[in-house]
Amino acid sequence: MTLKQKILQGLPTLKRLILSGLTILALSMIGTDLIQSLNQPQIQSRLELYQVNLVLHAAEWRGNAAGYNLDIARQTIFGDDIFFGALKQYQQTRKITEKSAEKIREQLRQLEEKATPQQLKQLQALLSKQETLLDEFDLRLGILQIQQNQTASALTTWANLKDDSTPLTKTAEVLVALWSESPRILPNSETLIQRHLDGWFRYRALSRLYEIQKNSQALAALQAEEQKIAKQAAVKLAIVGVIPVLGCLIGTGLIIFVIIQWLLKRKKSLLAQNADVVWETPWNGETVWLVFVVGFFFVGQVVIPFLLSFFSYVLNFNPAALEVRSKALYILASYILFAAGALLILYISVKPFLPLPEGWFRIDWRGEWFWWGLGGYLAALPLVIIVSIINQRIWEGQGGSNPILPIALEGRDGVALALFFITASMAAPVFEEIMFRGFLLPSLTRYVPMWGAITLSSLLFAIAHLSVSEVLPLATLGGILGFIYVRSRNLLAPMLLHSLWNSGTLLSLFILGSDLS
Repeated sequence: MTLKQKILQGLPTLKRLILSGLTILALSMIGTDLIQSLNQPQIQSRLELYQVNLVLHAAEWRGNAAGYNLDIARQTIFGDDIFFGALKQYQQTRKITEKSAEKIREQLRQLEEKATPQQLKQLQALLSKQETLLDEFDLRLGILQIQQNQTASALTTWANLKDDSTPLTKTAEVLVALWSESPRILPNSETLIQRHLDGWFRYRALSRLYEIQKNSQALAALQAEEQKIAKQAAVKLAIVGVIPVLGCLIGTGLIIFVIIQWLLKRKKSLLAQNADVVWETPWNGETVWLVFVVGFFFVGQVVIPFLLSFFSYVLNFNPAALEVRSKALYILASYILFAAGALLILYISVKPFLPLPEGWFRIDWRGEWFWWGLGGYLAALPLVIIVSIINQRIWEGQGGSNPILPIALEGRDGVALALFFITASMAAPVFEEIMFRGFLLPSLTRYVPMWGAITLSSLLFAIAHLSVSEVLPLATLGGILGFIYVRSRNLLAPMLLHSLWNSGTLLSLFILGSDLS
């Protein structure tokens, strides 16, 4: 055997060794990210508080008819007692935040001697953020307790703010003075209230201040402004509260319909469409291994972060310090680089098998793909929401979330939102559906039944988002995306479903986070 033949014979073994090493690296990095996400709060609890704040505003509307939509929103979120429900929600979120802070304190105690200065700095910054949140919650909890005629409890809550030097503590002192048995007005009361309270809570504190001052003109102006805000809040509630409920009802009806149709028609039903059609897979598991370990995880977890860090160093800028518009552009650019790198590896891997058998990566603008995508979205609403509710109880508000979501919630910038929309509602559906539904799912059918391929591909899809609390909801969504693709045999259907899902999430974040003015 010649030297050339020996080298060629050894290449497959070398390839597998490299892939094995990269797999170990990818698994360790994914595991680290998932473990780190356990210390991160879910965004869901924050979304619920934003919704609570809208309900509190809307409850002050004195129009002739608050509207049936507002009544539905109130019943959906709290039931009859709005203020008791709001108090309970804030207490629950505070409890979750306190647990998160305690976990970080425990980590700091355990890593005090072992951790690097950078790790300690990150944990201390995270702890400081959680403690500030706790103080903000206490300010608001006290005002809600006042609304429930629990004045003594409110005064105790405000007195619990520990650090005397912070502006939040000074604001608590202002509130204690306003609601004590002998009310008094401390210096800079109005300024502190304006700066450190917002929304409905600011209006309640300012109303109390103006009443004690007997400033009827300022009080009348405040009440008129509050009515305008309350009306806007009611409209927002109708959008973020009622429309998803209607979508869930339609989706539930659709699920019941297709199940009954399947029971009656079996092989002629929508659920059985293309059930007997299988993909002919020309490559083996090693190609799938290569595409996902190298193309998806190695490129996404190692190559792109390294390149971005290098360019950040060369150009002397810190991505974390960017304002929201630049941050949105940075996220879009990094995602496009990641997608381009992964798709290039995919193309190189399947190129030896061209032309591909019929049905692979099928995109056809004709046919019923639109209805499959829309119907899949409506069916996904009740299923994913139910799983998310169960999931939230399991993780108790911990487990992290997509890093885009908090930025989109707090950014309040139209251009940034447009960039997030391009990333989440256009780039992500196209890229992820090509990778997970277009390539991975059919490839797995060579080794497992169709239901197994849908399950495995949806689980990997969920894990790839690197947030432990989102694994169950995203696996559920991934399963629906996989089912829709298998039945429609057109990538446009899951792409549409995926885009609608991400667009709905972004729209809700924008509405909840936008200023009431």
